[in-house]
Amino acid sequence: MATRGSGRPNCMLPQTKICQFKLVLLGDMAVGKSSLVLRFVKGQFDEFQETTIGAAFLAQSVCLDDTTVKFEIWDTAGQERYHSLAPMYYRGAQAAIVVFDITKPETFERAKAWVKELQRQASPNIVIALAGNKADLAEKRLVEYEEAQTYSEDTGLLFMETSAKTAMNVNDLFLAIAKKMPKTDTQNPTHAARHRGVNLQDPDAHNTRSCCGGGGGN
Repeated sequence: MATRGSGRPNCMLPQTKICQFKLVLLGDMAVGKSSLVLRFVKGQFDEFQETTIGAAFLAQSVCLDDTTVKFEIWDTAGQERYHSLAPMYYRGAQAAIVVFDITKPETFERAKAWVKELQRQASPNIVIALAGNKADLAEKRLVEYEEAQTYSEDTGLLFMETSAKTAMNVNDLFLAIAKKMPKTDTQNPTHAARHRGVNLQDPDAHNTRSCCGGGGGN
């Protein structure tokens, strides 16, 4: 159990405020999106993580002083054939993590394209983080830290290199995002639903979680 203000995940403290936000992960296949989520949510790593089909849904919380930040996490598939589905998942999201593999420069270029798409089509105030994953393979690095850092500074992104395998910076990344989120969205159903892009007048709105899958990974 986390102590107050620790920023650790999965805290269940008598907070005065509970904020709930939709977060989406985007990036090429096999960059480690699902592995990052699995590490953050369950503290686990699977060397042979299965490829995500469509999208998977998980949830996790972090504590910030007197606030619990709950993330509703949508882990999207990286295969090109699923690209057209992505707007359905990032629509209404307050945060996004765009992931690339530091050993594969083409995934960094693809990450830049995702950032452009988010900045053009997602919510105007969306918090975007760039994650250079597989930092445990630094000896095979083909994307320099300084290059990604400079790009992130120029485009207004949070940036960290991460390793789902060793857990390096995984919790810190989600904590940094949580600190950027507005702390006004309590669990008032109407307010929370509005922030998640859900219209409570829509008869299907109350079934938004019925299609959610578990696990999955690339």
